[in-house]
Amino acid sequence: MDPSLGVAPTLERLYAGLRRITPRDELSLTAASTLARLERYGPQRLSDLHGPEGVTQPAMTQLITRLERDGLAARAADPADGRAVLVSVTDEGRAAVARRRAARAEAIALRLRQLSPEDRAIILTAGPALDRLSELL
Repeated sequence: MDPSLGVAPTLERLYAGLRRITPRDELSLTAASTLARLERYGPQRLSDLHGPEGVTQPAMTQLITRLERDGLAARAADPADGRAVLVSVTDEGRAAVARRRAARAEAIALRLRQLSPEDRAIILTAGPALDRLSELL
C-alpha cells in the first residue's frame, strides 16, 4: 500500500482542525495566507500571488487593494521592471500575522498538553519534515 494513502486522511483532518482553531479576526484565510507568504518570501508581483493562493488574479487584486487600504500591505514599482508592481507586507501586516500565529500556537499547545509525552515528542520530532513537505505542497 502506498504510504501517502494512509497519511492523506490524517493531514486532511489536521488541516480541518487547524481551520477550526484559527482565530476569527479581521483576516480571511486567504488574506492571512497571502500576508504570511509575503512575510516569508518577501515582496512579490501581484501576478505571482494568485496561483499559490488558489484564487483568480482579479480576486487577488481585490484582496491586495483591501489589505493596502487596511495598512497591511503596500504596493511599489518593481525596480527591475517599472511596468510591474511588487506587493509587500507592512509592519502592521506582520503584526497581524504574528497575532494570528500566537493565538493558533496557544490553541495547539493546549491540545498538545492533552497528549501523552510520547505522542508530543513524536509530533515535535516530525515538525521539520512536515515543514519540508509543506514547501513541496
